[in-house]
Amino acid sequence: MKLKNVLIVVKDIEKSKKFYHDLFGLETILDNDGNMILTGGLVLQEEKYWKEFLGREIISENNSCELYFEERNIEEFVERLEKYYPEVKYVNKLMTHSWGHKVVRFYDPDGNLIEVGMPV
Repeated sequence: MKLKNVLIVVKDIEKSKKFYHDLFGLETILDNDGNMILTGGLVLQEEKYWKEFLGREIISENNSCELYFEERNIEEFVERLEKYYPEVKYVNKLMTHSWGHKVVRFYDPDGNLIEVGMPV
């Protein structure tokens, strides 16, 4: 068995598709009316359908998981983030952990937590 995809819930699938393309270069593999598979194994699921499936409310910024990306030129990534999405809500701006690992953490437009770090 292998892990195939990770699904996140989004309010506006087109807005989220653009966000993940602009920042991470993810492309659409399959667009299935409210469910979209992107390269890298990320799946975008429109909130209205997910609420129907679960029968529960969606809790934004719940901080129970994060998407982790690696970027060699993290300073350039942060510049791109601030250029395209100046309204982004940070958990922490670019920082260096005591062991030397540089990371930035922020929320996507729907409150999904993202961490971008330099390769370890």
